[in-house]
Amino acid sequence: MTTGVFEVKPSQSNASRDERVQQLYELGFTWADWDDEAYWIDQIVTMDRSTYEELEQASLMLWHILDRTVRYIHRNHDLYSLLGIPSVLWTILDESPLPAEGLISRYARFDYAVTHDGTIKLLELNADTPTGYVEASIATPWLCEQAGILSVNIEMGALVAAAWAEERPDTAACIAYGSHKEDTGTIEALVRHSGLEVQCVDCLELWVDNGILKDAQDHVIHRLFALYPKEWMAVDDGGEALAYSIESGQLQLFNPPLSILLQSKGLLAAAWGLYELGVLFNEEERQAIAKYMLPTYNKPVFTGDFVSKSMFGREGGSVRLYDGEGKLEVEDQDGYDTSVLFPSVYQKRAELPLIHTTEGVLHLLTGMFVINGKPCGILGRAGGPITGNASHFIALGVRSDAD
Repeated sequence: MTTGVFEVKPSQSNASRDERVQQLYELGFTWADWDDEAYWIDQIVTMDRSTYEELEQASLMLWHILDRTVRYIHRNHDLYSLLGIPSVLWTILDESPLPAEGLISRYARFDYAVTHDGTIKLLELNADTPTGYVEASIATPWLCEQAGILSVNIEMGALVAAAWAEERPDTAACIAYGSHKEDTGTIEALVRHSGLEVQCVDCLELWVDNGILKDAQDHVIHRLFALYPKEWMAVDDGGEALAYSIESGQLQLFNPPLSILLQSKGLLAAAWGLYELGVLFNEEERQAIAKYMLPTYNKPVFTGDFVSKSMFGREGGSVRLYDGEGKLEVEDQDGYDTSVLFPSVYQKRAELPLIHTTEGVLHLLTGMFVINGKPCGILGRAGGPITGNASHFIALGVRSDAD
């Protein structure tokens, strides 16, 4: 059905769901069904072209704005503290040279509320360990092609190859490699698209020997891509040893350590504060902040209609929505609440649009990947007002003005 910017299209395939799930499995998307639940919705949401083009331009501008904000914060310990950056990482960050503009993180994803009237508001940025790559880079183009719908995601693999050609990791790792389908599938797809010879391992089998990172077979790891949140170095056993390995130059980690400054949701509060103070940004940047960002603060200054979330919450964990009277309306019950470990930010609330699907009426979250500095792929997630682990994947395509 058409509801402004978005149109939900039914599956065009005559194959059964089981057959389609098997086809996606063979492509590398092995968790279309998860624990006998349908994670993948066999429909496609199309976005009108003009909104997509604005989303792409907004992402370019916001990527530039947040890059500038990180450069302003770099080596300022008071601001590190406001962003919730664990102190175990401060020396690493201070000693890390700033890369070229737009390349502080080479693998990131914006999450937006894009409404039916075309309003675009940035909710957060995962610039450290985003998942959804397989859904966006493999499943979405395949599903769109079958339905005769334009996918704007086809460049993602080539951009990963370009990024990894610069980074050249020798090892890729995730927790529970081989058993956690999503994380395993994500690093395997990235390795495949990179075209490099890279071994895949379980993070829990890695250990540090006098600053040297080794795998379970005692092979030395020099350059590591890991779906491992860097803030956990302040919490996990062995975290300080891993930090020392990076600090001493014996390990290069990708995304690099500076990506944690982009990852912190406190960065949005910092950018908003600089905007309100009239510091750093030019008029074009200020207009983009006013249009696409939400007021975000380190303290609960709102009287109502706001969101609180941990600076390092992921998959919806720690998110709480407050209504217009300032009363708690809904909170995430599935994700791990990291607000017990890290400070929170408070953001003006933006509602996700509703779409009608075969799984019911759901809220749509629009993701935009930024790989090697370029916005390059959209990801659809559909679920409750908080997008967490229980949400579904639904492919996003783009329709022309003539459609």
